[in-house]
Amino acid sequence: MNKSVDTLPVPPAETPAALGYRMPAEWAPHQATWLSWPHNTETWPDELDRVETTMCRCVAALAPHETVHINVRDEAHERHVRELLNEAGVTGNVRLHHIPTNDAWIRDHGAIFVVRDDEHGRSLAATDWGFNSWGGKYPPWDDDNRVPAQMANLLRVPRFESDIVLEGGSIDVNGAGVLLTTEQCLLNPNRNPHLTREDIEARLRAYLGVEKVLWLGEGIVGDDTDGHVDDITRFVSEDTILTVVEEDMTDENGPILQENLRMLRSMTNVDGKPFNIVTLPMPAPVVIKGERMPASYANFYIANGIVILPTYRDAVNDAKAQDVLQRLFPERRVVPIDFTDVIWGLGAIHCLTQQVPSI
Repeated sequence: MNKSVDTLPVPPAETPAALGYRMPAEWAPHQATWLSWPHNTETWPDELDRVETTMCRCVAALAPHETVHINVRDEAHERHVRELLNEAGVTGNVRLHHIPTNDAWIRDHGAIFVVRDDEHGRSLAATDWGFNSWGGKYPPWDDDNRVPAQMANLLRVPRFESDIVLEGGSIDVNGAGVLLTTEQCLLNPNRNPHLTREDIEARLRAYLGVEKVLWLGEGIVGDDTDGHVDDITRFVSEDTILTVVEEDMTDENGPILQENLRMLRSMTNVDGKPFNIVTLPMPAPVVIKGERMPASYANFYIANGIVILPTYRDAVNDAKAQDVLQRLFPERRVVPIDFTDVIWGLGAIHCLTQQVPSI
Protein backbone atom coordinates (compact mmCIF):
# COMPACT_ATOMS: atom_id res chain seq x y z
CA MET A 1 0.00 0.00 0.00
CA ASN A 2 1.21 3.49 -0.84
CA LYS A 3 0.85 6.17 1.80
CA SER A 4 -0.98 9.28 0.69
CA VAL A 5 -0.32 12.93 1.41
CA ASP A 6 -2.98 15.59 1.63
CA THR A 7 -3.51 17.84 -1.36
CA LEU A 8 -5.79 20.81 -1.73
CA PRO A 9 -7.75 21.81 -4.81
CA VAL A 10 -6.02 24.48 -6.87
CA PRO A 11 -7.99 27.75 -6.65
CA PRO A 12 -10.61 27.99 -9.42
CA ALA A 13 -8.94 31.03 -10.99
CA GLU A 14 -5.88 28.89 -11.71
CA THR A 15 -7.45 26.53 -14.20
CA PRO A 16 -5.35 23.82 -15.85
CA ALA A 17 -5.51 25.44 -19.28
CA ALA A 18 -4.44 28.81 -17.90
CA LEU A 19 -1.39 27.07 -16.44
CA GLY A 20 -0.58 25.24 -19.67
CA TYR A 21 -2.13 21.82 -18.96
CA ARG A 22 -4.02 19.76 -21.53
CA MET A 23 -5.55 16.29 -21.73
CA PRO A 24 -3.50 13.99 -23.97
CA ALA A 25 -5.09 11.47 -26.30
CA GLU A 26 -5.55 7.95 -24.95
CA TRP A 27 -2.93 6.54 -27.33
CA ALA A 28 -0.23 8.83 -25.91
CA PRO A 29 2.24 6.94 -23.67
CA HIS A 30 0.93 5.87 -20.25
CA GLN A 31 2.76 5.44 -16.99
CA ALA A 32 -0.18 3.41 -15.70
CA THR A 33 -3.77 2.26 -16.01
CA TRP A 34 -6.04 2.70 -12.97
CA LEU A 35 -8.93 0.36 -12.06
CA SER A 36 -11.54 0.16 -9.30
CA TRP A 37 -12.05 -3.54 -8.63
CA PRO A 38 -15.66 -4.79 -9.11
CA HIS A 39 -17.42 -5.70 -5.87
CA ASN A 40 -21.01 -4.40 -6.07
CA THR A 41 -23.49 -7.28 -6.11
CA GLU A 42 -26.31 -4.92 -7.03
CA THR A 43 -24.48 -4.24 -10.29
CA TRP A 44 -23.72 -7.93 -10.88
CA PRO A 45 -26.18 -9.99 -8.77
CA ASP A 46 -25.14 -13.36 -10.21
CA GLU A 47 -22.16 -12.55 -12.38
CA LEU A 48 -19.54 -11.11 -10.01
CA ASP A 49 -17.26 -14.18 -10.01
CA ARG A 50 -17.18 -14.21 -13.81
CA VAL A 51 -16.69 -10.44 -13.93
CA GLU A 52 -13.65 -10.77 -11.66
CA THR A 53 -12.26 -13.47 -13.94
CA THR A 54 -12.63 -11.09 -16.88
CA MET A 55 -10.88 -8.35 -14.92
CA CYS A 56 -7.98 -10.68 -14.20
CA ARG A 57 -7.62 -11.28 -17.94
CA CYS A 58 -7.52 -7.53 -18.50
CA VAL A 59 -4.85 -7.00 -15.83
CA ALA A 60 -2.83 -9.89 -17.29
CA ALA A 61 -2.94 -8.16 -20.68
CA LEU A 62 -2.03 -4.72 -19.27
CA ALA A 63 0.66 -5.51 -16.69
CA PRO A 64 3.43 -6.43 -19.17
CA HIS A 65 3.05 -2.98 -20.75
CA GLU A 66 2.38 -0.56 -17.89
CA THR A 67 1.77 -0.37 -14.16
CA VAL A 68 -1.76 -1.25 -13.09
CA HIS A 69 -3.16 0.60 -10.06
CA ILE A 70 -6.21 -1.05 -8.48
CA ASN A 71 -8.57 0.46 -5.91
CA VAL A 72 -9.77 -2.07 -3.30
CA ARG A 73 -12.10 -1.47 -0.40
CA ASP A 74 -9.99 -2.69 2.54
CA GLU A 75 -7.42 -5.27 3.64
CA ALA A 76 -9.79 -8.21 3.23
CA HIS A 77 -10.67 -7.08 -0.29
CA GLU A 78 -6.98 -6.61 -1.07
CA ARG A 79 -6.24 -10.22 -0.03
CA HIS A 80 -9.12 -11.45 -2.18
CA VAL A 81 -7.97 -9.53 -5.27
CA ARG A 82 -4.33 -10.55 -4.82
CA GLU A 83 -5.37 -14.18 -4.60
CA LEU A 84 -7.35 -13.90 -7.83
CA LEU A 85 -4.47 -12.21 -9.61
CA ASN A 86 -1.97 -14.77 -8.35
CA GLU A 87 -4.20 -17.57 -9.61
CA ALA A 88 -4.30 -15.81 -12.99
CA GLY A 89 -0.50 -15.64 -13.04
CA VAL A 90 -0.31 -11.86 -12.51
CA THR A 91 2.39 -11.26 -9.92
CA GLY A 92 4.17 -8.07 -11.00
CA ASN A 93 3.59 -4.45 -12.00
CA VAL A 94 0.34 -4.20 -10.01
CA ARG A 95 -0.27 -1.85 -7.07
CA LEU A 96 -3.33 -2.13 -4.84
CA HIS A 97 -4.63 0.87 -2.90
CA HIS A 98 -7.19 1.05 -0.10
CA ILE A 99 -9.55 3.49 -1.81
CA PRO A 100 -13.17 2.51 -1.13
CA THR A 101 -15.60 2.78 -4.04
CA ASN A 102 -19.31 2.30 -4.52
CA ASP A 103 -18.77 0.62 -7.87
CA ALA A 104 -16.15 -0.20 -10.50
CA TRP A 105 -16.65 2.49 -13.16
CA ILE A 106 -13.46 4.48 -12.67
CA ARG A 107 -13.65 6.07 -16.13
CA ASP A 108 -16.55 8.06 -14.71
CA HIS A 109 -15.68 8.50 -11.04
CA GLY A 110 -11.89 8.71 -11.24
CA ALA A 111 -9.54 11.61 -11.85
CA ILE A 112 -9.00 12.74 -15.42
CA PHE A 113 -5.32 13.49 -15.89
CA VAL A 114 -3.73 16.38 -17.75
CA VAL A 115 -0.10 17.20 -18.59
CA ARG A 116 1.99 20.33 -19.03
CA ASP A 117 5.25 20.82 -20.92
CA ASP A 118 7.61 23.63 -19.95
CA GLU A 119 11.31 24.36 -19.55
CA HIS A 120 11.46 21.93 -16.62
CA GLY A 121 9.98 19.05 -18.62
CA ARG A 122 6.55 17.42 -18.43
CA SER A 123 4.40 17.47 -15.31
CA LEU A 124 1.14 15.74 -14.39
CA ALA A 125 -2.01 16.99 -12.67
CA ALA A 126 -5.43 15.55 -11.86
CA THR A 127 -8.78 17.13 -12.66
CA ASP A 128 -11.54 16.31 -10.18
CA TRP A 129 -15.11 16.60 -11.46
CA GLY A 130 -18.34 16.11 -9.60
CA PHE A 131 -19.88 12.63 -9.81
CA ASN A 132 -23.58 12.01 -9.14
CA SER A 133 -23.98 8.45 -10.44
CA TRP A 134 -25.20 9.38 -13.91
CA GLY A 135 -27.87 11.78 -12.78
CA GLY A 136 -28.64 10.26 -9.38
CA LYS A 137 -29.55 6.81 -10.70
CA TYR A 138 -27.67 4.53 -8.28
CA PRO A 139 -27.15 5.88 -4.75
CA PRO A 140 -24.99 6.01 -2.80
CA TRP A 141 -22.04 7.50 -4.71
CA ASP A 142 -20.16 9.25 -1.90
CA ASP A 143 -17.15 6.90 -1.97
CA ASP A 144 -16.88 7.21 -5.74
CA ASN A 145 -16.95 10.99 -5.56
CA ARG A 146 -13.95 10.97 -3.21
CA VAL A 147 -11.77 8.83 -5.49
CA PRO A 148 -10.12 11.57 -7.64
CA ALA A 149 -8.62 13.36 -4.63
CA GLN A 150 -7.17 10.11 -3.34
CA MET A 151 -5.68 9.27 -6.73
CA ALA A 152 -4.02 12.70 -6.81
CA ASN A 153 -2.74 12.18 -3.27
CA LEU A 154 -1.14 8.84 -4.10
CA LEU A 155 0.60 10.24 -7.17
CA ARG A 156 1.50 13.45 -5.30
CA VAL A 157 0.26 15.68 -8.12
CA PRO A 158 -1.76 18.91 -8.10
CA ARG A 159 -5.53 18.57 -8.18
CA PHE A 160 -7.90 20.95 -9.96
CA GLU A 161 -11.45 20.70 -8.62
CA SER A 162 -14.17 21.59 -11.11
CA ASP A 163 -17.58 22.90 -10.11
CA ILE A 164 -19.57 20.73 -12.53
CA VAL A 165 -20.63 17.10 -12.88
CA LEU A 166 -18.76 15.24 -15.62
CA GLU A 167 -17.98 11.58 -16.30
CA GLY A 168 -14.87 10.53 -18.20
CA GLY A 169 -16.87 8.25 -20.50
CA SER A 170 -18.86 11.23 -21.76
CA ILE A 171 -15.85 12.78 -23.52
CA ASP A 172 -13.02 11.80 -25.86
CA VAL A 173 -10.09 13.94 -27.06
CA ASN A 174 -7.67 13.79 -29.96
CA GLY A 175 -4.82 15.43 -28.06
CA ALA A 176 -4.76 18.24 -30.64
CA GLY A 177 -7.41 20.56 -29.27
CA VAL A 178 -10.65 18.72 -30.11
CA LEU A 179 -13.14 17.04 -27.75
CA LEU A 180 -16.10 14.81 -28.69
CA THR A 181 -19.23 14.49 -26.58
CA THR A 182 -23.01 14.08 -26.88
CA GLU A 183 -25.92 16.42 -26.28
CA GLN A 184 -27.91 13.59 -24.67
CA CYS A 185 -25.41 13.36 -21.82
CA LEU A 186 -23.75 16.72 -21.22
CA LEU A 187 -26.88 18.76 -21.79
CA ASN A 188 -29.02 16.43 -19.68
CA PRO A 189 -30.72 18.36 -16.83
CA ASN A 190 -29.82 15.56 -14.40
CA ARG A 191 -26.16 16.68 -14.50
CA ASN A 192 -25.79 20.46 -14.61
CA PRO A 193 -29.25 22.01 -15.07
CA HIS A 194 -27.96 25.49 -14.26
CA LEU A 195 -25.42 25.51 -17.12
CA THR A 196 -25.84 26.29 -20.81
CA ARG A 197 -23.99 24.56 -23.63
CA GLU A 198 -21.63 27.55 -23.70
CA ASP A 199 -21.01 27.25 -19.94
CA ILE A 200 -20.14 23.57 -20.28
CA GLU A 201 -17.84 24.20 -23.24
CA ALA A 202 -16.06 26.89 -21.22
CA ARG A 203 -15.38 24.39 -18.39
CA LEU A 204 -14.10 21.77 -20.84
CA ARG A 205 -11.72 24.29 -22.39
CA ALA A 206 -10.55 25.57 -19.00
CA TYR A 207 -9.95 22.20 -17.35
CA LEU A 208 -8.93 19.94 -20.25
CA GLY A 209 -7.10 22.42 -22.45
CA VAL A 210 -9.21 21.81 -25.54
CA GLU A 211 -10.08 24.43 -28.14
CA LYS A 212 -13.06 22.93 -29.93
CA VAL A 213 -16.01 20.83 -28.72
CA LEU A 214 -17.87 18.60 -31.19
CA TRP A 215 -21.40 17.58 -30.24
CA LEU A 216 -23.07 14.37 -31.38
CA GLY A 217 -26.70 13.56 -30.66
CA GLU A 218 -27.72 10.38 -28.85
CA GLY A 219 -26.00 7.28 -27.57
CA ILE A 220 -26.96 3.64 -28.02
CA VAL A 221 -30.00 1.83 -26.69
CA GLY A 222 -29.58 0.41 -23.19
CA ASP A 223 -26.95 2.94 -22.13
CA ASP A 224 -27.96 4.10 -18.66
CA THR A 225 -25.35 6.88 -18.75
CA ASP A 226 -27.56 8.94 -21.08
CA GLY A 227 -25.43 8.54 -24.17
CA HIS A 228 -21.74 8.32 -23.30
CA VAL A 229 -19.59 8.97 -26.33
CA ASP A 230 -17.23 6.08 -25.53
CA ASP A 231 -19.97 3.66 -26.56
CA ILE A 232 -20.37 5.19 -30.00
CA THR A 233 -17.51 7.33 -31.32
CA ARG A 234 -13.78 7.51 -30.56
CA PHE A 235 -10.70 9.32 -31.79
CA VAL A 236 -8.04 6.89 -33.01
CA SER A 237 -5.59 9.54 -34.22
CA GLU A 238 -5.51 13.33 -34.37
CA ASP A 239 -7.33 13.32 -37.69
CA THR A 240 -9.28 10.03 -37.63
CA ILE A 241 -12.57 9.22 -35.89
CA LEU A 242 -13.92 5.69 -35.48
CA THR A 243 -17.68 5.39 -35.09
CA VAL A 244 -20.03 2.43 -34.74
CA VAL A 245 -22.84 1.94 -37.24
CA GLU A 246 -25.83 -0.36 -37.36
CA GLU A 247 -26.65 -1.35 -40.94
CA ASP A 248 -30.04 -2.79 -39.98
CA MET A 249 -32.29 0.26 -39.94
CA THR A 250 -35.05 -1.75 -38.25
CA ASP A 251 -32.76 -2.05 -35.22
CA GLU A 252 -33.33 0.70 -32.63
CA ASN A 253 -29.69 1.78 -32.96
CA GLY A 254 -29.82 2.07 -36.75
CA PRO A 255 -31.28 5.59 -37.14
CA ILE A 256 -29.38 6.93 -34.10
CA LEU A 257 -25.97 5.81 -35.33
CA GLN A 258 -26.59 6.81 -38.95
CA GLU A 259 -27.48 10.32 -37.77
CA ASN A 260 -24.27 10.52 -35.74
CA LEU A 261 -22.32 9.35 -38.81
CA ARG A 262 -23.95 12.11 -40.87
CA MET A 263 -22.98 14.69 -38.26
CA LEU A 264 -19.39 13.46 -38.08
CA ARG A 265 -18.92 13.85 -41.81
CA SER A 266 -19.55 17.58 -41.49
CA MET A 267 -17.23 18.14 -38.53
CA THR A 268 -13.75 19.68 -38.72
CA ASN A 269 -10.64 19.99 -36.57
CA VAL A 270 -9.22 23.19 -35.09
CA ASP A 271 -7.81 24.12 -38.51
CA GLY A 272 -11.14 23.60 -40.26
CA LYS A 273 -10.10 20.37 -41.97
CA PRO A 274 -12.51 17.40 -42.11
CA PHE A 275 -11.73 14.22 -40.21
CA ASN A 276 -11.18 10.80 -41.70
CA ILE A 277 -14.23 8.77 -40.62
CA VAL A 278 -13.90 5.00 -40.20
CA THR A 279 -16.87 2.80 -39.31
CA LEU A 280 -17.04 -0.12 -36.92
CA PRO A 281 -19.88 -2.67 -36.80
CA MET A 282 -22.16 -3.21 -33.85
CA PRO A 283 -22.42 -6.68 -32.31
CA ALA A 284 -25.65 -8.61 -32.58
CA PRO A 285 -28.02 -7.41 -29.85
CA VAL A 286 -27.03 -8.69 -26.40
CA VAL A 287 -30.19 -9.32 -24.40
CA ILE A 288 -29.90 -10.52 -20.80
CA LYS A 289 -32.97 -11.30 -18.72
CA GLY A 290 -35.11 -9.58 -21.33
CA GLU A 291 -33.11 -6.33 -21.26
CA ARG A 292 -31.07 -4.91 -24.17
CA MET A 293 -27.48 -4.29 -23.09
CA PRO A 294 -25.32 -1.37 -24.34
CA ALA A 295 -22.85 -3.75 -26.01
CA SER A 296 -20.50 -1.86 -28.33
CA TYR A 297 -17.06 -2.40 -29.81
CA ALA A 298 -16.39 1.33 -29.42
CA ASN A 299 -15.80 0.74 -25.71
CA PHE A 300 -12.22 -0.44 -26.35
CA TYR A 301 -9.21 0.72 -24.33
CA ILE A 302 -5.91 1.90 -25.82
CA ALA A 303 -2.89 1.03 -23.66
CA ASN A 304 0.86 0.90 -24.25
CA GLY A 305 1.45 -1.75 -26.88
CA ILE A 306 -2.08 -3.16 -26.88
CA VAL A 307 -5.73 -2.33 -27.47
CA ILE A 308 -8.24 -4.29 -25.40
CA LEU A 309 -11.38 -4.98 -27.43
CA PRO A 310 -14.57 -6.10 -25.67
CA THR A 311 -16.25 -8.95 -27.55
CA TYR A 312 -19.74 -10.38 -27.20
CA ARG A 313 -19.79 -13.96 -28.56
CA ASP A 314 -20.70 -12.74 -32.04
CA ALA A 315 -18.14 -14.61 -34.14
CA VAL A 316 -18.65 -12.58 -37.31
CA ASN A 317 -18.74 -9.06 -35.90
CA ASP A 318 -16.20 -9.74 -33.13
CA ALA A 319 -13.73 -10.67 -35.89
CA LYS A 320 -14.67 -7.67 -38.05
CA ALA A 321 -14.16 -5.28 -35.15
CA GLN A 322 -10.80 -6.80 -34.29
CA ASP A 323 -9.68 -6.48 -37.92
CA VAL A 324 -10.71 -2.80 -38.11
CA LEU A 325 -8.89 -1.93 -34.88
CA GLN A 326 -5.78 -3.87 -35.84
CA ARG A 327 -5.53 -1.93 -39.12
CA LEU A 328 -5.93 1.36 -37.23
CA PHE A 329 -3.33 0.41 -34.60
CA PRO A 330 -0.69 -1.56 -36.54
CA GLU A 331 1.97 -1.03 -33.85
CA ARG A 332 -0.27 -2.32 -31.06
CA ARG A 333 -1.67 -5.81 -30.58
CA VAL A 334 -5.46 -5.96 -30.38
CA VAL A 335 -6.47 -8.23 -27.49
CA PRO A 336 -10.08 -9.47 -27.70
CA ILE A 337 -11.63 -10.27 -24.31
CA ASP A 338 -15.17 -11.60 -23.84
CA PHE A 339 -17.23 -8.97 -21.97
CA THR A 340 -20.61 -10.67 -22.23
CA ASP A 341 -20.77 -11.25 -18.47
CA VAL A 342 -19.51 -7.77 -17.63
CA ILE A 343 -22.00 -5.98 -19.90
CA TRP A 344 -24.85 -6.95 -17.56
CA GLY A 345 -23.46 -4.13 -15.39
CA LEU A 346 -24.02 -1.81 -18.41
CA GLY A 347 -20.36 -1.10 -19.16
CA ALA A 348 -17.21 -2.59 -20.66
CA ILE A 349 -13.42 -2.18 -20.60
CA HIS A 350 -13.22 1.55 -21.35
CA CYS A 351 -15.68 2.26 -18.53
CA LEU A 352 -13.49 0.22 -16.15
CA THR A 353 -10.16 1.93 -16.90
CA GLN A 354 -8.52 5.34 -16.57
CA GLN A 355 -5.13 6.13 -18.09
CA VAL A 356 -2.36 7.95 -16.29
CA PRO A 357 -0.18 9.75 -18.90
CA SER A 358 3.57 9.39 -18.85
CA ILE A 359 5.74 12.31 -17.80
